[in-house]
Amino acid sequence: MTNPLTLISLKNPWHLLATGFGSGLSPIVPGTMGTLAAVPFYLLLVQLPLPLYIVAVIISCVIGIKICQITSDDMGVHDHGSIVWDEFAGFWITMLVVPLLNLDALDWKWLVTGFVLFRFFDMVKPWPIGWLDKRVHGGLGIMVDDIVAGVMAGIALYLVGKYAGWLV
Repeated sequence: MTNPLTLISLKNPWHLLATGFGSGLSPIVPGTMGTLAAVPFYLLLVQLPLPLYIVAVIISCVIGIKICQITSDDMGVHDHGSIVWDEFAGFWITMLVVPLLNLDALDWKWLVTGFVLFRFFDMVKPWPIGWLDKRVHGGLGIMVDDIVAGVMAGIALYLVGKYAGWLV
C-alpha cells in the first residue's frame, strides 16, 4: 500500500495550505504542530479591524473545505493527520475572543490558554465534536469538528478569563 504522504507535494498550493505550510508533516503530534504554526498567522490577523478578522476566519473556513477535500482526495485518505488547515481555522475561531473583547493580542496568558483549550477540545472531541467527526465526511467533515472545537474552546477561553479575573 502506498504511503499517502508520497502523494502530496508542497509545490501544490492546495497541499501546502492543507498541511499548514508543512507543519502537518511533523512525525509527532501533527495537529499540535499545525496549531502552533497557526499562531504567527493569528498574530497577523488580530492586527486587522474586527470585521476583517471575522471575514478572514469565515473565508478560511469556507475555502478550507475545498483545501481539505482536494488534499484528502489526492492522498486517498479521509482526514489524514497531516491535513491541519482545520486546526488553523479552529484556533483562529478560538482566539476571536481577544479582538471581540478588545484584549491585548500579545498577552501570553490568552494565547497559551487559547492554544491549550483548542488542543483539548480538538483531541478529546466531546459531544458534539466527536459526533460530527464520525458522521460528516469529505472536506466539510474535516473542517466542521475543528470549527465547533474552536467555538467551544473560545467560550471556555472567555469563561477562564472571566473567572480568573483577567477581564478588568
